[in-house]
Amino acid sequence: MERNRLITKLIKEEYPMNLLLLADPSESLVKQYVARGECYIAVINEETVGVYILLPTRPDTVELVNIAVAEHFHGKGIGKALVLDAIQKAKQYGYKIIEVGTGNSSIGQLALYQKCGFRITGVEKDFFKIHYDEEIVENQIVCVDMIRLAQQL
Repeated sequence: MERNRLITKLIKEEYPMNLLLLADPSESLVKQYVARGECYIAVINEETVGVYILLPTRPDTVELVNIAVAEHFHGKGIGKALVLDAIQKAKQYGYKIIEVGTGNSSIGQLALYQKCGFRITGVEKDFFKIHYDEEIVENQIVCVDMIRLAQQL
């Protein structure tokens, strides 16, 4: 674990678009998320190294979106800390369910979410074909379907 780590809510500061675009390459979708949700950042030694957004979707339900960690900080537990922080914040705000979605090609993220207590609830077939103009490839797999996960709080 890094020293001097802090996860804090952004109020009026500028959003770390470079990090948000790591999680979702569509700037227009990212702007919609930040306008409707609450943005949290992980800061280490005054550098913003991670981000996530909590997005209310239905009564009692919030979605965790745009979780990203700067590439030079991968493998240091920051992603897990962000996910666990989001779960804790959702509980504090009184939500009963937290959801997350990721691509079928996002193998590391699927593992992380399940390690943090999420369960697979469904698949949105062709989600990335329908909503994105450019093909997304991760782990040498074309990202086509959205894997949906959720956790009871």
